[in-house]
Amino acid sequence: MSIGQPMANYASARRAGDFVFVSGVVAVDPARKAIVSSYEDLPPQAREQLRSIGYDTGQMTVDLYEAPAVAQSWFVLERIREIAVEHGAEMTGVVKLVQYFRDLRHYPFYNRVRGLFYPSNPPASTVVEVARFMPGDSCLIEVEATIHVTGRM
Repeated sequence: MSIGQPMANYASARRAGDFVFVSGVVAVDPARKAIVSSYEDLPPQAREQLRSIGYDTGQMTVDLYEAPAVAQSWFVLERIREIAVEHGAEMTGVVKLVQYFRDLRHYPFYNRVRGLFYPSNPPASTVVEVARFMPGDSCLIEVEATIHVTGRM
């Protein structure tokens, strides 16, 4: 699954020396030109990972509430992982994340999903609540990253 390129005229990431600076990543599926909003928008391996931490339960009332924030969290972090790999790094090379939320009540969902990508030694983090994101109101999470390429931190 290729998660895609930026929605406008900017670089998704830019390398400077041993660091890659990743622009804010939102959960837009380029194939559908739509914001990820459900577990069905994710590949099977993502759904398996999310089930392992108690999400994608198959219970409609639970999944309807949790799915948008959980699915977007996985999608965004997977895109950051892909960008790291494209630049010769791994998720362990991510030294800083800046996480933006439309509603801070989505942070606990995101934090559990982030644990799939960082089971130990998570990067330094900043969390900010904001009013809006591009491309629209159903976009709940945006994450930017700083990746150290040449070694593990």
